[in-house]
Amino acid sequence: MKKESIVLFCPLQGVIDIISKKWSLLVINEIGNHKSIRFNELRRELKGITAKSLTNTLNELQSNGLINRKIFDEKLPRIEYRLTDEGDRLYHLIIPLLQWAASRRGAVVTECSCKAKR
Repeated sequence: MKKESIVLFCPLQGVIDIISKKWSLLVINEIGNHKSIRFNELRRELKGITAKSLTNTLNELQSNGLINRKIFDEKLPRIEYRLTDEGDRLYHLIIPLLQWAASRRGAVVTECSCKAKR
Protein backbone atom coordinates (compact mmCIF):
# COMPACT_ATOMS: atom_id res chain seq x y z
CA MET A 1 0.00 0.00 0.00
CA LYS A 2 1.36 3.39 -1.01
CA LYS A 3 1.69 5.87 1.85
CA GLU A 4 0.07 9.22 1.11
CA SER A 5 1.98 12.34 1.93
CA ILE A 6 0.05 14.86 3.94
CA VAL A 7 0.85 18.53 3.99
CA LEU A 8 -0.09 20.16 7.24
CA PHE A 9 -0.54 23.89 7.39
CA CYS A 10 -1.25 25.46 10.72
CA PRO A 11 -2.35 29.10 10.56
CA LEU A 12 -1.58 29.41 14.26
CA GLN A 13 2.11 28.84 13.60
CA GLY A 14 2.41 31.95 11.41
CA VAL A 15 0.54 34.04 13.95
CA ILE A 16 2.71 32.82 16.80
CA ASP A 17 5.83 33.69 14.81
CA ILE A 18 4.60 37.27 14.54
CA ILE A 19 3.17 37.91 17.99
CA SER A 20 5.71 35.95 20.02
CA LYS A 21 8.34 38.63 19.50
CA LYS A 22 9.05 40.52 22.71
CA TRP A 23 7.52 43.88 21.74
CA SER A 24 5.02 43.02 18.99
CA LEU A 25 1.81 42.84 21.04
CA LEU A 26 2.76 45.88 23.08
CA VAL A 27 3.43 47.92 19.93
CA ILE A 28 0.14 46.80 18.38
CA ASN A 29 -1.69 47.65 21.60
CA GLU A 30 -0.11 51.08 21.86
CA ILE A 31 -0.78 51.99 18.23
CA GLY A 32 -4.35 50.74 18.64
CA ASN A 33 -4.83 52.83 21.77
CA HIS A 34 -3.69 55.98 19.95
CA LYS A 35 -5.07 55.20 16.45
CA SER A 36 -2.04 57.05 15.03
CA ILE A 37 1.31 57.60 16.72
CA ARG A 38 4.79 58.83 15.91
CA PHE A 39 8.00 56.92 16.60
CA ASN A 40 9.21 58.95 19.59
CA GLU A 41 5.75 59.00 21.18
CA LEU A 42 5.59 55.23 20.80
CA ARG A 43 9.04 54.85 22.31
CA ARG A 44 8.05 57.00 25.31
CA GLU A 45 4.93 54.90 25.88
CA LEU A 46 6.89 51.63 25.71
CA LYS A 47 9.31 52.14 28.54
CA GLY A 48 12.44 50.06 28.12
CA ILE A 49 12.38 49.55 24.35
CA THR A 50 15.45 50.67 22.45
CA ALA A 51 15.20 52.66 19.22
CA LYS A 52 16.68 49.69 17.34
CA SER A 53 14.20 47.20 18.81
CA LEU A 54 11.30 49.52 18.04
CA THR A 55 12.51 50.04 14.47
CA ASN A 56 12.90 46.29 13.94
CA THR A 57 9.48 45.57 15.46
CA LEU A 58 7.77 48.24 13.36
CA ASN A 59 9.45 46.97 10.19
CA GLU A 60 8.40 43.39 10.92
CA LEU A 61 4.81 44.36 11.74
CA GLN A 62 4.67 46.44 8.56
CA SER A 63 6.04 43.60 6.42
CA ASN A 64 3.38 41.31 7.93
CA GLY A 65 0.62 43.74 6.99
CA LEU A 66 -0.36 44.72 10.53
CA ILE A 67 0.68 48.37 10.51
CA ASN A 68 1.02 51.17 7.95
CA ARG A 69 3.68 53.81 7.92
CA LYS A 70 2.59 57.19 6.59
CA ILE A 71 5.16 59.82 5.67
CA PHE A 72 3.97 63.43 5.67
CA ASP A 73 5.81 65.62 3.17
CA GLU A 74 6.43 68.65 5.34
CA LYS A 75 9.37 70.93 6.00
CA LEU A 76 10.30 68.64 8.88
CA PRO A 77 9.11 65.24 7.61
CA ARG A 78 7.04 63.29 10.08
CA ILE A 79 6.05 59.65 10.08
CA GLU A 80 3.00 58.17 11.76
CA TYR A 81 2.11 54.57 12.35
CA ARG A 82 -1.44 53.18 12.17
CA LEU A 83 -2.92 49.72 12.32
CA THR A 84 -4.14 48.14 9.11
CA ASP A 85 -7.54 46.43 9.14
CA GLU A 86 -5.76 43.15 10.01
CA GLY A 87 -3.77 44.91 12.73
CA ASP A 88 -6.98 46.41 14.13
CA ARG A 89 -8.60 42.97 14.23
CA LEU A 90 -5.59 41.63 16.13
CA TYR A 91 -5.66 44.64 18.47
CA HIS A 92 -9.26 43.90 19.43
CA LEU A 93 -8.39 40.24 19.99
CA ILE A 94 -5.47 40.97 22.32
CA ILE A 95 -7.39 43.35 24.58
CA PRO A 96 -8.98 40.45 26.53
CA LEU A 97 -5.55 38.82 26.80
CA LEU A 98 -4.06 42.01 28.25
CA GLN A 99 -7.01 42.38 30.63
CA TRP A 100 -6.55 38.78 31.77
CA ALA A 101 -2.82 39.38 32.31
CA ALA A 102 -3.60 42.56 34.28
CA SER A 103 -5.99 40.61 36.52
CA ARG A 104 -3.06 38.31 37.38
CA ARG A 105 -0.76 41.26 37.97
CA GLY A 106 0.69 39.98 41.23
CA ALA A 107 1.34 36.56 39.74
CA VAL A 108 2.92 37.79 36.52
CA VAL A 109 4.56 41.22 36.64
CA THR A 110 4.61 44.04 39.15
CA GLU A 111 5.21 46.78 36.57
CA CYS A 112 3.82 46.99 33.06
CA SER A 113 4.10 49.68 30.40
CA CYS A 114 1.02 48.53 28.49
CA LYS A 115 -2.43 49.93 29.00
CA ALA A 116 -5.34 47.96 27.60
CA LYS A 117 -8.45 49.97 26.83
CA ARG A 118 -11.43 48.51 28.58
